Amino acid sequence: MDVTRENWAPERRLGRGGITTSALGFGCWAIGGEWFSGTGQPWGWGKVDDDESVAALRRGIELGVTFFDTAATYGTGHSEEVLGRAIAGRRDEVVIATKWGLPFEPGSRRSDLVPDTSPEHARESLTGSLRRLGTDHVDLFQLHVGDAAPEEAAALREVCEDLVAEGLVRSYGWSTDDPARARLFAEGPHCSAVQLNANVFEDAPELFALCAELDLAAVIRGPLAMGVLTGKYAGAPGSAPALAGGDIRAQPPEWLRFFADGRLKPEWRDRFDAVREVLTSEGRTPAQGALAWLWARSPHAVPIPGVRTVAQAEENAGALAFGPLANEQLRQVDALLGRAG
Repeated sequence: MDVTRENWAPERRLGRGGITTSALGFGCWAIGGEWFSGTGQPWGWGKVDDDESVAALRRGIELGVTFFDTAATYGTGHSEEVLGRAIAGRRDEVVIATKWGLPFEPGSRRSDLVPDTSPEHARESLTGSLRRLGTDHVDLFQLHVGDAAPEEAAALREVCEDLVAEGLVRSYGWSTDDPARARLFAEGPHCSAVQLNANVFEDAPELFALCAELDLAAVIRGPLAMGVLTGKYAGAPGSAPALAGGDIRAQPPEWLRFFADGRLKPEWRDRFDAVREVLTSEGRTPAQGALAWLWARSPHAVPIPGVRTVAQAEENAGALAFGPLANEQLRQVDALLGRAG
């Protein structure tokens, strides 16, 4: 079913479960602050003000955002602690998603992101997450190892079913960009979502089709292309702000292809400029237009842009009032980016 202005609603079911959530979530990677690998590779988004992060998350709740996505490893536990502060006394108003599979020493601010796909780690990680979040259950528990072996994942799916039966987890999913792996997890009756990378520049047609087929929520990480689609880094060459050393985009790993040497690559600036007019139609900001593209792309999409400030929370939540782009605008974006068939 196409998403249109007429059938747009700012709330939706989280996949095939009974959980209702906002069509927009907030991602909590950035609020974990700075953390690094043993060799100094930054995994965070730079320094943060925890009080401002809490205020931003609470402002989101006031504006209708009820879905918050974090992970045990973000900031080596710090993101979950900050989110726990923000939702204290309001747990019944929100839907909390977290992830497991990348162990760390809590509070160390160091992790080499070496996966642990053992059933024992799943339980251990959940225990730590519940403590840091200050809750007795999470609504969506997600495997954070996108390329885990299928035989390992099948066993972990059964662990998740056990956790549901014990009341510690309401539903579960997999953060993976592989449709075959997502389909494997979805064989479990309480699997409700797949977390996938998608944005105006990076479509995910197979995974969107899978979500439509199996009635799964498409939790969208990277909806603003690591900040490119905000327009903040897309000024004239050399004019946009350089990224600070503790920001993953300043020293991007191989998979992060938008930035180099602390600045946006020229080819991505050009692609942003090509679609800017469509994204900012009807008074939207570029970020709001990028979120609108995802809602138009799939009725299952729940994008989770990151927020660190009240201003970011207000801008992203403001996209809910506009709703999706029109289908004709989707076709325009495809044509402008050379994707028209």
